[in-house]
Amino acid sequence: MMMTRRLFPFLPTAALDRDLGRAVEELFNLVQRGPIMRPLGFPALNIWEDGQSLMAEAEVPGLTMDDIEVFVVGNELTIKGNRRPPAETKATYHRQERGTGEFTRVVTLPVDVDPDKVEATLKNGVLLITMPKAEQARARKIAVRTA
Repeated sequence: MMMTRRLFPFLPTAALDRDLGRAVEELFNLVQRGPIMRPLGFPALNIWEDGQSLMAEAEVPGLTMDDIEVFVVGNELTIKGNRRPPAETKATYHRQERGTGEFTRVVTLPVDVDPDKVEATLKNGVLLITMPKAEQARARKIAVRTA
């Protein structure tokens, strides 16, 4: 079980602590990056594994494969891209939370993967990256012999 350090230990619940932590992070991002920039950690990612591969799923609505680059080196996954601003209109925005411009997301993976076998597909705004584990990272069954 993973232990996490609470940001605000004086608060009565972990949920309130989490919500306040997110609010502080959003405020910090707004101050540091401007009101129209996307939050840190874009695109949002889920990473999981089965016995042979790691999978990463990234939310990239509105992008095409021409807008995205995926790199894997050792145990590091990099997703780069560019979200173009909407076409010029005479509209007045009341909220603009979807950021535009170039982005890079780098994640350290728990094991090395075989970069020659990595595959990426984009469907309905979700980028799915399948990364077979490197041979040295795969579990091996060891034969036990009697002495």
